[in-house]
Amino acid sequence: MNTLRIENASRRRFLQGAAGLTLAVYLPDAPAAEAGPGKAGGEVVGEVVGKVNFEPNAFLRIGADDTVTVIAKHVEMGQGSYTGLATIAADELDAAWSQVRVQGAPADAKRYNNVFWGPVQGTGGSTAMANSWEQLRKAGASARAMIVAAAAQRWKVPAEEVSVSEGVVTHARSRRKASFGQLAKAAAQQPVPAEVKLKDPKDFKLIGKHAPRKDSADKTNGRAQFTQDVHLPGMLTAVVAHPPRFGGKVKSFDAAKARAVKGVVDVVQVPAGVAVLAKDTWSAKKGRDALQVEWDESAAFKLGSEQIFAQYRELAKSPGAVARREGDPDAAFAQSARVLRAAYDFPYLAHSAMEPMNCVVRLAKDRCEIWNGEQFQTIDQMKVAALLGLKPEQVTIHMLYAGGSFGRRANKDSDYLLEAAGIAKAIGGRAPVKLVWLREDDTKAGYYRPAFHHALEAALDAQGRLTGWRHRLVGQSILAGSPFDAMVKNGIDAVSVEGAANLPYAIPNLLVDLHTPKDIGVPVLWWRSVGSTHTAYSTETLLDEVAVAAGQDPVAYRLGLLAKHPRHAGVLKLAAERAGWGTPLAAGAAGDRRGRGIAVHEAFDTFVAQVAEATVKPDGSVKVDRIVCAVDCGIVVNPDNARAQAEGAIGFGLSAALHGAITLKDGVVEQSNFHEYVPLRINEMPKVEVHFVPSTEKPTGMGEPGVPPVAPAVANAIAAATGKRVRRLPIDAEQLKA
Repeated sequence: MNTLRIENASRRRFLQGAAGLTLAVYLPDAPAAEAGPGKAGGEVVGEVVGKVNFEPNAFLRIGADDTVTVIAKHVEMGQGSYTGLATIAADELDAAWSQVRVQGAPADAKRYNNVFWGPVQGTGGSTAMANSWEQLRKAGASARAMIVAAAAQRWKVPAEEVSVSEGVVTHARSRRKASFGQLAKAAAQQPVPAEVKLKDPKDFKLIGKHAPRKDSADKTNGRAQFTQDVHLPGMLTAVVAHPPRFGGKVKSFDAAKARAVKGVVDVVQVPAGVAVLAKDTWSAKKGRDALQVEWDESAAFKLGSEQIFAQYRELAKSPGAVARREGDPDAAFAQSARVLRAAYDFPYLAHSAMEPMNCVVRLAKDRCEIWNGEQFQTIDQMKVAALLGLKPEQVTIHMLYAGGSFGRRANKDSDYLLEAAGIAKAIGGRAPVKLVWLREDDTKAGYYRPAFHHALEAALDAQGRLTGWRHRLVGQSILAGSPFDAMVKNGIDAVSVEGAANLPYAIPNLLVDLHTPKDIGVPVLWWRSVGSTHTAYSTETLLDEVAVAAGQDPVAYRLGLLAKHPRHAGVLKLAAERAGWGTPLAAGAAGDRRGRGIAVHEAFDTFVAQVAEATVKPDGSVKVDRIVCAVDCGIVVNPDNARAQAEGAIGFGLSAALHGAITLKDGVVEQSNFHEYVPLRINEMPKVEVHFVPSTEKPTGMGEPGVPPVAPAVANAIAAATGKRVRRLPIDAEQLKA
């Protein structure tokens, strides 16, 4: 295993005073800050040479060795953000892709804030490409202009006669050439241009083209640094015994047997439970197994899943807080020729990232250092600082690679970071602490996609037109009581109703309302594509049912309701066309029933339609044979990355649709590892085709929007094959038996 010896400061690769150019670009929505590369930093792919020259937001460093380092303010957790961000800057700079390196930015919201979130640094909501698009283009174009100005001054020629291509600066008439590195020092003396001209998209050389990922080689050869690779002098590894029920507390514990385990160094109580510290993970785990803890469960949550859903169904019988109202829904239903009703149950879901939660903390009297696959820098700085009695700027966060997240590392409560910091505090900071959550810890004591109950009604007139729509949702709020509490307006958590309150279909009379129970003690968090994971399913399956009831083709029926939403209609048409919608499916084996279904949804300003082809066996088991996916995400920065994200989202969504459920019995989570919380297996992955709508719109996100349409497209295919509607996820084979 690779090791990261942080004690050697020179290995941080911030070489102050070396010849080079560091560029910062001012944008009105990104406040100025002091110049300087910061003392934190993440993985560096290749060597970095540079020095800070101007303010406020440093995104580029050009070294004397011709290396171009792009500072990525968004974590690389497998989604390709490092490659995408580097592509944007490098294209405007006209750098050669081979000379480009990427480094994770330090935690510093003044320079590296997510411009969509205000003064907050973090990665989430599929915003990395979208919020960095203009920022990094200007960074690259400004650097290019300064290099050109330096060359023109050196060669005493007009700047308009100087060209740049593949990292080489050329004056054709005099046949002079220079590399970026040769001009870096002189370029650093040039004034930052107040305005720069950005490329016409037709002139892009990297954007929209194939560019190999910048993290692939290091992740293949083991050089990439994840949190688990961090080893500090004297470091102890901690594993925590958490209460079996949410809300439980430590009443007492006996550490004698735990301390007797070879390698165990200490056992301490922290707010989250009891931590066993050892010289290695296995010893800490064995020590925890030997630990004897008596839990105080007087305030613990003790309901089971069915009891929770029973409460939700009861709440759904009465009106909730109104999220959207159009026209007169009650009158529409009173005058309707036909009403369709459907109720849906969606379970809790775990994130199950490949790398379970982990974090390294080194605590001193007046500062704290953290190494983490960091997704929520500003929130984590604030929370850890408050726990330790420090100022946020005294908490330094080194952003490393993360082995997946799906929302889990962007924790509104900073749970595992606070746990690690609390352990370091409990031992008086005498040693750095690496907190390790085993798979079972994150499955049984983590955070989950909220469980939801939906009740929907659709009113049709005599001609089969959709005249009324009522949608009631019941589920826990993610935002309430968090640092984002202000986003809860008039009792409506926006992420609970996203995809429902902004339903694009032209329905003259519509009502969406919400119940948010306050007494459910299960910790909940955003999960890849958040509220759309359940709203897309309920809306798209009921709309499909409406089309069938109206005697119309599901694609044509949707298109008739999307006249004012051309981007929805565009992906719908493309998916249907590429899937061969309307053509007969090949017959399956004897007894097999085959069907084709479609769904369309917008999430995070990206529009996705998917057609699923599925086979239902006589025993009710479902095999998804093919998914055709059409995407409109504006300009596609890296086609390979974008396609991979769509394919991964489809696999992720299918995992939930076919298998995913976290269930509780008497308040205890019943699943522990992948034998019980089963992911999609490779033999279950269908053939996937991904098609992009050509666009000149600004890029939008790709990390999440591919998830929501998967399950409803499959459910609609099942209904086409069997006539049976799936109202509860995951899909139950019993109800689909022939």
